[in-house]
Amino acid sequence: MSLVALSLPVSLRRAKVGEMVGDGADETLRRRIRAQGNFIEYVALGIISLGLVEAHAVPAWIVVAIGATLASGRLLHAIGMLGGSAPVRGFGMLLTYAALLVAAGWLIMDAAF
Repeated sequence: MSLVALSLPVSLRRAKVGEMVGDGADETLRRRIRAQGNFIEYVALGIISLGLVEAHAVPAWIVVAIGATLASGRLLHAIGMLGGSAPVRGFGMLLTYAALLVAAGWLIMDAAF
């Protein structure tokens, strides 16, 4: 659902500016494309990480906390990206990185012990 919410504005902007490939130097379209692309890049890795953490029998609350942190980070990043707010975008990235690092940390700890 979130990917559709980020993809639809890209399609609508493309139709409005008549640019079907690339961004045509349209700043609004560029921001929308990057918000969508960034979502795809990080959410795929985050979901794989969550699946691996869950498969390693980590307590459910940890899986939920990592997932909630990832979801919050992606939402804030998209809001900041589309709204032009660097602090909101940056905080969203910090939350995203935190989710990925915690997941990786659990997997490394589980593999080491």
